[in-house]
Amino acid sequence: MKFKAVIFDLDGTITKPTLDFDAIKHEIGMKDMSMPLLEAMDKMSEFERIRAEEIILRHESLAANNSTLNDNAAETLEAISARGLKIGILTRNIAKHAEIVAQKHNLKFDLIVDRFTGPVKPDPFGVLHICRHFGIIPAQAVVVGDYLFDILSAKSAGSVAILLKNNEDSDEFAKHADYTIDNLSLLLPIIDKNGD
Repeated sequence: MKFKAVIFDLDGTITKPTLDFDAIKHEIGMKDMSMPLLEAMDKMSEFERIRAEEIILRHESLAANNSTLNDNAAETLEAISARGLKIGILTRNIAKHAEIVAQKHNLKFDLIVDRFTGPVKPDPFGVLHICRHFGIIPAQAVVVGDYLFDILSAKSAGSVAILLKNNEDSDEFAKHADYTIDNLSLLLPIIDKNGD
């Protein structure tokens, strides 16, 4: 089936991974370091949640403003747009930070879905929301990310899941992906092969 959209994770996928989640969890004072940040916040009191959100936003803002792109990110996004495909961003970050990254690096995103739009990855909500917005079915979308939640949200939605291998747990995550790549430029042959 011909792909009509590519949905990217932001941190660690478009940009080099810079967020130190362990440092953020330590600063918040989380006791269970294995629990993801946003899920941990659901269990906090209102005061704790507001404080945690302030800490996370500070770290995310710093990461966005100091971001560097992953190798071939800009060229790959440009090539995807030139092929007539839509580009969506699905992030557990906030839209403002995706916009900062786009402006800083002169990137064009057609839609940004963040943690305030609806249930976050690994829930399939974001992938389905983007597909509806673009007027396509999930099988016409490719989801690219560097973390397990990206892959699980893609698979649950019925989209093609591509893992960008760039961290120590990549081999574990790869078991769930349809494709694995170690450079964003390798997306293009996958897209072109399915465009025939």
